[in-house]
Amino acid sequence: MSSKLVIVDYGTGNLNSVKKKLDGMNVDSIISSNPKDIIASRKIILPGVGHFGKAMLRLKELNLVDLLHECVLIKQKPTLGICLGMHLMTKKSEEGNAEGLGWFDAEVIKFNVSDRIKYKVPHIGWNRTSIKKNSPLMKDVSERSEFYFLHSYHLRINNQCDLLSETDYNYIFPSAIEKDNIFAVQYHPEKSHNDGEKILKNFIEI
Repeated sequence: MSSKLVIVDYGTGNLNSVKKKLDGMNVDSIISSNPKDIIASRKIILPGVGHFGKAMLRLKELNLVDLLHECVLIKQKPTLGICLGMHLMTKKSEEGNAEGLGWFDAEVIKFNVSDRIKYKVPHIGWNRTSIKKNSPLMKDVSERSEFYFLHSYHLRINNQCDLLSETDYNYIFPSAIEKDNIFAVQYHPEKSHNDGEKILKNFIEI
């Protein structure tokens, strides 16, 4: 199994974890912010642990926003957002009060838990997802699957057709979304053992 895949480098953490996982799966991938690499790729991953506003500013400084729009929206390259990468696909975020790429009709909001003793923010650790529709990304992923989360913000989506899965952490929030060729997950599949590897494998095979 191989694929020419680019992990877009916009100055956030977790790039090497994704690359290491893909290397272990024998996937042909590179970490790059070079427009030529992104244009030449068959698939794109937007990873990240970091600050929404700073990440969007870096994408603009690298002149990648219009390029990503072309590759994802016009050329329709399969694209996967992970954690912060998922957030960047929305219209805006409370984190940095910044506008996003706008690929999904959604906003990013901070967790507003009612019990801060029981439910810590950031949300760190393992949690289950409830799959809401059929998707090639969720092939062979069961409702018993658990994934590793690390985040203080989550999505609020305005189009329920985009909802792929949701998770309960004091209240229900979207943990995966999908529209056409664009997929995104709130959790970290690269840190989620066999179930996370299924997600990445399914994406590679799309």
